[in-house]
Amino acid sequence: MSAAPASTGGESLAGWTPRPRPERVVLTGRYTILEPLDPPRHADTLLAASVAPGAEERFRYLWDTPPADMAAFMAWAHRAAGTDDPLFFAVINRVTGRAEGRQALMRIDAAHGVAEIGHILWGPAVARTRVATEAFALMAGYVFDTLGYRRFEWKCDNRNAPSKRAALRFGFTAEGVFRKHLVIKGQNRDTAWFAITDDDWPVVRGALAAWLAPDNFDANGAQRRGLSAIRAAAR
Repeated sequence: MSAAPASTGGESLAGWTPRPRPERVVLTGRYTILEPLDPPRHADTLLAASVAPGAEERFRYLWDTPPADMAAFMAWAHRAAGTDDPLFFAVINRVTGRAEGRQALMRIDAAHGVAEIGHILWGPAVARTRVATEAFALMAGYVFDTLGYRRFEWKCDNRNAPSKRAALRFGFTAEGVFRKHLVIKGQNRDTAWFAITDDDWPVVRGALAAWLAPDNFDANGAQRRGLSAIRAAAR
């Protein structure tokens, strides 16, 4: 991973006040809706997305593996929906109306304006599509533009190459690896840290908007310009 740019630190924040905590709001985009996780409404299709082919790989590095039967999955969903940190959202595909994934705001530090996106599951129907990218963009926009946070984090197992590639594609900066940071599913985890700050956000936000614009896709839905290329051209 490339090194994070050095921060000078020491900038005056004389006017700083603690930020609001995230709430259970609905965030609506062109392709995606983020809704607070509601087990009676979302569990059926979210379970289907969770157990679709490739489930073992999708959950390999996540904290938990949701159960495969509906009764146990519903119990898991109720527990997840009842927490404020992590604060879970269902990822809704606007075309189908189905909950095809989930993500959460977590490790929320309102006093310092810092939050992390985590517990990400974008099922096969939306992974690597405009739905998943907009799901990220909606949450990042909520954190920076609505709540006024200073820092948005992405962390993953350092062995999780797809997650690290996704973080860089979205515009996060790699900040390093915390060795033996956690124990996950009985295994040591070295954690790769990434962040977007409020200084980075205007360029990242503009690139996301340009990539998601309908005219960036041809009649077959293929992108005309990649997100990383759009962001590089804007710097």
